[in-house]
Amino acid sequence: MGTKPRRGYDAADRRADSLDALELAPVTGWNAHYVDGEWRPRENRDTLDVMNPATREPVGAVPAGTDADVEEAYAAADAARRAWAERTPDERASVVADARELVDAYREEFVHLFAVECGGARLKADIELDLTGGTMSVAEDLADSFGTDERESVVEGKRNLLTREPAGVVGVISPWNFPLYLSMRAVAPALALGNAVVLKPSTHTAVVGGLAVARIFEEAGLPDGVLNVVTGTGSEIGEAVASHSTPSVVSFTGSTEVGREVGAAAAEQLSTPALELGGNNAHIVTDDADLDRAVDGGVFGSFTHQGQECISINRHLVHESVYDEYVERLAARAERLPMGDPREEGVVVGPVQNASQYETIVDLLERSVERGAEIEAGGDHYEWFVEPTVLSNVANDMPIAAEEHFGPVAPVVPFETDEQAIELANDTEYGLSGSVHCEDRERAMDIARRLDTGMVHINDQPLNDEPHVPFGGVGASGIGRYNGEAIVEAFTETKWISVQDEPREYPY
Repeated sequence: MGTKPRRGYDAADRRADSLDALELAPVTGWNAHYVDGEWRPRENRDTLDVMNPATREPVGAVPAGTDADVEEAYAAADAARRAWAERTPDERASVVADARELVDAYREEFVHLFAVECGGARLKADIELDLTGGTMSVAEDLADSFGTDERESVVEGKRNLLTREPAGVVGVISPWNFPLYLSMRAVAPALALGNAVVLKPSTHTAVVGGLAVARIFEEAGLPDGVLNVVTGTGSEIGEAVASHSTPSVVSFTGSTEVGREVGAAAAEQLSTPALELGGNNAHIVTDDADLDRAVDGGVFGSFTHQGQECISINRHLVHESVYDEYVERLAARAERLPMGDPREEGVVVGPVQNASQYETIVDLLERSVERGAEIEAGGDHYEWFVEPTVLSNVANDMPIAAEEHFGPVAPVVPFETDEQAIELANDTEYGLSGSVHCEDRERAMDIARRLDTGMVHINDQPLNDEPHVPFGGVGASGIGRYNGEAIVEAFTETKWISVQDEPREYPY
């Protein structure tokens, strides 16, 4: 569709702010890798433009890393890991705590980065910064997770001691949608638990998801080589990060398609893959639901950060008896959401982060309308902006509902019975999250338990993450869990030490 002025956006104000002007930036600017405690300028490497999604103009550049850069990063991490693991838990926790305080001190700089690199509005920035602080705080407490557990033995006079040790080196590949948080969700606990890390952030958010993380830990006093950040495209260096022989664990957050490749590459090296992948999350609204609460949750879960979260609502499954009212109310709310450049005060919905994702959303939307879906609100799209869109008359097998659209689109699908709602919700390869709105708590719990997902939220919406609660999915949504004790399992190894206190009798 054609270009037109955006709600809440002054088209004349197309400024491309420099990332290098930020107080947070290292002396060299962002056009350098961080390896073995050094900011290494790009020299003869190619560069990758950092694009502002609202203006589609470059705001800086980062190095296009090579396999050789990845090799140097892993070598530095491997050389530094043992000395770091030998630091006391208090020492490791102190560095993470100092880094957390720096994230808070640089809050406004991060808000700026989220706007010009992610297309994230202030609300999204505040949510992400709060999540980042929370996951770092929990990581501090995880540093002292190495107590000894004694178990009985079937052999007389023997003691069995179970201890934990750092896994060694952790490779982290993070995405562009919540780049700081989803990098830190792996980096902070890995460091606190005594591991060294090689981080490859998304090409689209290489600064806030990677280089800024390095800058924070550098200022916090992390020893050289313990955290290394290499920027570059997934097609050029992603495989090198995932398939390297050094890491004991490879952590990846992103699409299921790429996650399968990362998991296979890691497994080939006998590295443990920790994968948090895509979702097709259902927001179920029963006939007795409180529609005020259901619509509130539906708006927040569909349109926050333009629906660009793996746990966003992908489908609204609504009982036929309240379907029309729900659609009408959801559409009215969507129409009122302020959209525009995220640097503008009051903007809630910003641009889609990149051209590829924008084209995907538009394609799924147009193909679904061709099949009979009706636009009740929004539907327009221009440049990298997609209006908050509500669709009625949607079938569960239409592209916008069957595929993870990752955009500000709310397809509403009717159902007749709880059984049908459960069947529709489970009719996907994904199993990440979901939500159920129902006033009968026993009925709601029954529906929740029958959903094939790793997480379900009753009388809320799927966009929930708490850093002390296991987070992850089933099926094509990933392997393993993040947060709290679950991440300790992923980033440490259990060692069995037995002690034969009394002479043992052998058969020969």
